[in-house]
Amino acid sequence: MNDIFIDVDYAQIYKSGQQIGGDVFLLSRNPDSNQIVCTLSDGLGSGVKANVLASLTAHMAHKLSFSPMDLTHSAKIIMNTLPVCKERKISYSTFTIADIRHTSLEDIQVNLVEYDNPLALHFRGKESLSWERERINLMREGAFKREELACSHFTIAVGDRLLMFSDGVTQAGLGKTLPLGWRLEGVKKYAGEIIEGNPGISSHDLSLCLVQKANSLDGLASKDDITCVAVYVRAPRRTLIVTGPPFTKDKDELLGEKICQFEGKKIVSGGTTALIVSRLFDKKLKVDMHCWSPDVPPSSSMEGIDLVTEGMLTLSKVANVLEAKIPIHKLPNDAVKKFVEILQDSDQVHFIVGTKINEAHQDPNIPVEIGIRRTIIGRLRKALEINYLKETSQEYL
Repeated sequence: MNDIFIDVDYAQIYKSGQQIGGDVFLLSRNPDSNQIVCTLSDGLGSGVKANVLASLTAHMAHKLSFSPMDLTHSAKIIMNTLPVCKERKISYSTFTIADIRHTSLEDIQVNLVEYDNPLALHFRGKESLSWERERINLMREGAFKREELACSHFTIAVGDRLLMFSDGVTQAGLGKTLPLGWRLEGVKKYAGEIIEGNPGISSHDLSLCLVQKANSLDGLASKDDITCVAVYVRAPRRTLIVTGPPFTKDKDELLGEKICQFEGKKIVSGGTTALIVSRLFDKKLKVDMHCWSPDVPPSSSMEGIDLVTEGMLTLSKVANVLEAKIPIHKLPNDAVKKFVEILQDSDQVHFIVGTKINEAHQDPNIPVEIGIRRTIIGRLRKALEINYLKETSQEYL
């Protein structure tokens, strides 16, 4: 697995009174080329019409960004494809595209193309950095104003952040709490204060802070769609999941070594596996009756292990939750919720799967959907990779 993780997330608040947003954000990762493409598009107007226009632009930009074509050339194609509004004489949508690629900790490159969205911000710690942008005049027929693409290429380092947003952020408070709106400088100052107060803040929490602040400046009745995207380059948060006893008892010691050497959070799933780990480390298992539900057995605690759960049933229910993308706040306070919380807070998840057959699971009365252990692990990995863009790996013991 990579020693670097690029944490990308966004937060959004619709224009007051609207049930659908006119801002569209798309994110895709290509693990084979270590490429990430983030696309934020703001459709003209609001509601359904704006959403359709923004979706068209975002999907077109996203597709072209993964092609061998130069990103600037791709942006020109998008602009020449999209029409100019006959009434307002302006483009049907604006966009920001960030193409991020990395080969090592020292080589993380960003290609950025911006059209009519507020300019992106680059933070190193609490300080905002500036960089050169090339301006390309589009000269499209029918446009009443000069249209420019801002194209740039720069390097970011571990610990850096990139912020992108729609004009609902920079124009927040316009005519209400702030005569000229929040503006880029106001956003820059506030974001710097947030990062200074919490240097390890996640992309999700930082973007949420910014849109909530913008909404408060609008008197909690946003005058436009408010969207903020945050990119954070950092060391990955890792989790190890151990489930099932090793094929032969002489491999128990190897399992113990792998658990000891792993840097990150550790989950042991399965009663037999937990007893093996307890014996190897000479640590007591304690059942946690404060966290349970009628659907799954309660979790346990063990010094040095972040979570201990029952095996097949719990893993199967965790897979169901991840596949359905059920929000954490809707889950009962039980072992499944704890399990999912750790997984969603992780970037890389490694599975050690024991291959010894557990006779208890050969009972024909066991529900069919529980399946065998390897099938459930396959479901977990697929859900984590597709629904949550996590990196996963596994080994058998």
